[in-house]
Amino acid sequence: MECGRCGSEGEGKFCSSCGATLVPRECPSCRAETPAGARYCTECGGALRAEAPAPAASGGGRGGRAEGGSDLGWWLAGGLLLAVLVVFSFPVLVGNDDADEPAAGAPPGGDLGPAPQVDLSTMTPREAADRLYDRVMRAASAGDSAEVEDFLPMAIDAYDLARPLDADGYFHLSLLQGMAGRFQEALDTAERVLEDDPDHLLNRAAAGEAALQMGDSLTAREHYAHLLEVFDRELDEGRPEYEEHSPMIPQMREDAEELVGASGDS
Repeated sequence: MECGRCGSEGEGKFCSSCGATLVPRECPSCRAETPAGARYCTECGGALRAEAPAPAASGGGRGGRAEGGSDLGWWLAGGLLLAVLVVFSFPVLVGNDDADEPAAGAPPGGDLGPAPQVDLSTMTPREAADRLYDRVMRAASAGDSAEVEDFLPMAIDAYDLARPLDADGYFHLSLLQGMAGRFQEALDTAERVLEDDPDHLLNRAAAGEAALQMGDSLTAREHYAHLLEVFDRELDEGRPEYEEHSPMIPQMREDAEELVGASGDS
């Protein structure tokens, strides 16, 4: 099969040269099925990649966030990457001073290098998804908005193809959806885990942040209040994903305390 993005021959679900999906996709505008690798719908002409919403004119919620708005639109339009990382702070606000160290929550393996060196066709769907997540987070921490724009839709597609996911996989997907400004999807993804595992700190925080970005402060407070209620006990559970994402967890608690107005002992 020829990749519609780079023209390379490939097999499987992803192009081994550029990482583009090789499976047909549904157009988000008209729901028509489009050819594998296509960037635009052959029926309506709409873009098949995630589009950033335009920034709202007035702010609201914590820190002056726009009601239902997305800082991703500001970032792609004006390069304000830091704003995105602060308001959806979980992925990369960690120690990235050493370029050889993996981003928080990213799988081991070191620098992925240029896209042609990432042979996704040799990986399981979950391995490919985690590698793309890692690439997005590395690019975000480096301030490379062009690479994030390229790889963010691929990473989201990869996790969708890797379903069913574990709690950590859904957390990764929720973060990616939030970075793309798809806050309702980010909320739904995190809450899917919480239905069976209501005390999961990472998905509880992701749900709270997604709700807050949508302007739903009531739902956000409910999620954050629950997080504070179970925080210490749940952290003692020693889940592998808590250790993997340990640099994020203090910030999660601070965000919860800021919104709920709880003390550190809550």
